[in-house]
Amino acid sequence: MRAYAGYRVGRPWHFALFLTAALSAAASRAQARLQVGFAQADITPDVTRPVWLAGFGTGRKATGIHDHLFVRVVVLSDGEKRIALACADLIGLQYPETVRIRRESKGVDYVLVASTHNHAGPDVVGLWGPTPRESGLDPQYLDLVVHRTAKAIRDACARMQAAKACYGTAMNRSLLKDVRLPVALDPVLRVLAFHHPGDDRLLGIVVQWNCHPESMDSGNTLITADFVKWTVDQLHRRYGVPIVYVSGAIGGLLTTPDEMRIGGRTFKTGQWGFAEAYGRAVGQLAEEALQNAEPVNVTPISVAARPLVVPVVNGRYQTAHRLKVLHRPAREWTGDPEKGGRVVQPGVATQRMGVETEVACLRLGQLWVAAIPGELYPEMMYGQFQNPAEANVDFPHAPLEPTVTGLFRDRPFLFIGLANDEIGYILPKRQWDSEPPFAYGRSKPQYGEANSVGPDTAPVLMNALCRRAAELGAPGARGTEGNEYRSGG
Repeated sequence: MRAYAGYRVGRPWHFALFLTAALSAAASRAQARLQVGFAQADITPDVTRPVWLAGFGTGRKATGIHDHLFVRVVVLSDGEKRIALACADLIGLQYPETVRIRRESKGVDYVLVASTHNHAGPDVVGLWGPTPRESGLDPQYLDLVVHRTAKAIRDACARMQAAKACYGTAMNRSLLKDVRLPVALDPVLRVLAFHHPGDDRLLGIVVQWNCHPESMDSGNTLITADFVKWTVDQLHRRYGVPIVYVSGAIGGLLTTPDEMRIGGRTFKTGQWGFAEAYGRAVGQLAEEALQNAEPVNVTPISVAARPLVVPVVNGRYQTAHRLKVLHRPAREWTGDPEKGGRVVQPGVATQRMGVETEVACLRLGQLWVAAIPGELYPEMMYGQFQNPAEANVDFPHAPLEPTVTGLFRDRPFLFIGLANDEIGYILPKRQWDSEPPFAYGRSKPQYGEANSVGPDTAPVLMNALCRRAAELGAPGARGTEGNEYRSGG
């Protein structure tokens, strides 16, 4: 956020102080109706039953519990509209579970259910069972997550109190590594903090960071929230308030550096000391963002959200649906993202498969929130597109997708990935590279396309985000809605 603009152009310092006080008073009056409530629920699985860990590969059975998993919730109200944000320490709750949670969350106008994308929690998708042809999903555990998330939302509603908000950012590129070319990062950590309107007492914090929680690697078989546990613990100890952690643009693949130091020792990925050191480093970055935070008005609340269908051309996902490894219903792809065809149940083949999901944009006063149902590549945060495209990519002339910062310009925002669903990687269509010859002189494709439902995923989702943002009057969305989805190259 820009502050004290008048002071920068040479106005007297006392005018800057007067302007600051006036803006703060105005923000307090504007937020007089704001209420906030926090809650959490334990969603650790029972490891006396078979628990298949998600991420990496199949056949990874949990052997114990290192630390507990949680779903953390914040509920906001402007006096007329009430919304909830829940985030679970899981690989990615699917859209059907989001719908179920909403049905059980009475008295809330909109519920956004996200996941941290934890690689050491139970398989809630189905793809990481004992073998590639067997689902790892436990319906009984899914029921537990749905019921406890809905209860946590109700609990947060019961604990609501008057509040005012502030927003801050901090940046550290050294905490991220992109394992796919071209290198593109979102090194900005964003915080939204809530204070008591009378005495500035801190009430709770939302933290958004952009890294895969996979620091314990594929050799780990203990249930853990990964580095997120130590980030949340550190901030909770420092401030003594509830913490809601959400993941941002983590596609690409955005992961941790190879080693970290803590207490004079060096730890490498796959070691518990590394997960702790990295989590605490993210917590310290959040503390820096809080020090930089400025008042922000987060009322009134407006939501633009709508289901849509994304075409599925990934043969692995089509086969998994046919074998009932994927339990969620599919949709017949009609060629129009907002006009889905008939429902296709697991085990039933279809020549043109799609998946129903949701894209949302929220306007909370001065703050914008973009919600995308998967792992967005950071290129679409800031427009870090390679232009012209790298030689030998499959769609070098595909239109560039709208970008998050292009939609919101210089306004404060949160970006929430894996929001309401997890449909995999969302990479720029110009970067898609699954057919030889391969880009960057490689003899085989890069990692990424195998975990995407198809090359049209990014155009469909980002154009939908643009339309939702335009409905709410986003400054960069006006006049851009015409960049509609087109199949082909």
